[in-house]
Amino acid sequence: MSRLRALWQASVNATKRAVVWNSEDLFPPSERFIFNFNSKDEVKKWHLYSDSEYGGLSSASLEITDGVSGGDTSAAGVFSGNLSLDMSEGSPWRIRRSGFCGMRSKKFDGFIDLDSYDTIAMKVRGDGRCYISTIYTENWVNSPGQEEDNSWQAFVYAPRDNWRILKIPLDSYLPTWKGNVIEAKLEMNPSRVVGMSLSLNAEGGVPGAKTGPGDFRLEVDWIKAMRTL
Repeated sequence: MSRLRALWQASVNATKRAVVWNSEDLFPPSERFIFNFNSKDEVKKWHLYSDSEYGGLSSASLEITDGVSGGDTSAAGVFSGNLSLDMSEGSPWRIRRSGFCGMRSKKFDGFIDLDSYDTIAMKVRGDGRCYISTIYTENWVNSPGQEEDNSWQAFVYAPRDNWRILKIPLDSYLPTWKGNVIEAKLEMNPSRVVGMSLSLNAEGGVPGAKTGPGDFRLEVDWIKAMRTL
């Protein structure tokens, strides 16, 4: 009898788990954290890049600082550095433009599914510069055999001094190839997101944003996916 009771209980527990899984699948939460910069371990999820890899002189760093006021927690990520248009003497590289830096997440373990959401939101405190938000999805736009992930980009204007929650509709992200917009009607597949990045260039961006070489600083509290519709 005890064995039958154990089998019955196991069946009940399995049914409960199935019901919970199905309900979450049918009714996902309206918000989902993608990155939360409240721990120094968060830095390990990112790697930095800049034109210095190609002979440029720009530099960037990412650190978690404590004692931050105005954020959801006392800690925040600080992406900062210096943009330079100069090239190192004797560099063998011949790049078209210098003056760029970025922080890119390491690839997720597989991918994350954002198909239930329509907006990327981030809480930031900026310096008046325009940054670029990039979403990387599994490769299906590029030619077969290419290893690069598909990239989708949108401008993020970060006003100076005050914390802001910036919301970017997913349909505002444009397909790009090596920083240039692809002139084709393509749709992102948000169910196969493999990574994200934040970057900036010394030139370009939205009207009114600070441009040119010099220091930059962007504080990031969190990045979320949201369902607003």
